[in-house]
Amino acid sequence: MRRPLPALVLGSLCVIATAQATTYVRVEKDGTKTYSDRPIPGGQPIEVSPAQGYSAPAPSASASRPQEPEPDNFRYQSCAITPPNDSTFTNPDSVPIAVSTNPSLRAFDTVIMAIDGAMVGQPGTTSYTMTAPIDRGTHTVSVTITDQRGKLLCNVNSSFHVQRPGLNSPASPNRPHPAPH
Repeated sequence: MRRPLPALVLGSLCVIATAQATTYVRVEKDGTKTYSDRPIPGGQPIEVSPAQGYSAPAPSASASRPQEPEPDNFRYQSCAITPPNDSTFTNPDSVPIAVSTNPSLRAFDTVIMAIDGAMVGQPGTTSYTMTAPIDRGTHTVSVTITDQRGKLLCNVNSSFHVQRPGLNSPASPNRPHPAPH
């Protein structure tokens, strides 16, 4: 049990001795300098400044989280969905859907996009492409944007129509024409 104490004392003395060590310098004939921690012939003791260190600054509160939201009275001047309301697509392979805001969407606001009542993409999705097969009929797109506290900032809806003319439809470009007599 007594062994650790002498080792601790000896280690402490070594640290103290190293911290208080004297450095010697000697200037040679060609102007070069020789440094030593022991006295050298023709050398003079010098004061050596402690080594320069670096301590990183403490992280600021604003660096670790997004910028604070604007006051509670913030509203988007406009929110819009493309395609515009009542747009019609005939035999589409895809329908691109996007939301735009003025001013631009803030980083800490949450966007929820739904098509025909089903959420698409992850929260934050601002564009989505419906791909084939797209059912004929009317489809509704809704977008809701809320702030960090859940306050509603924007709610916009749009409907578009998909037409898929059949073979017997007058609008069909492939409709068979009667043979001339």
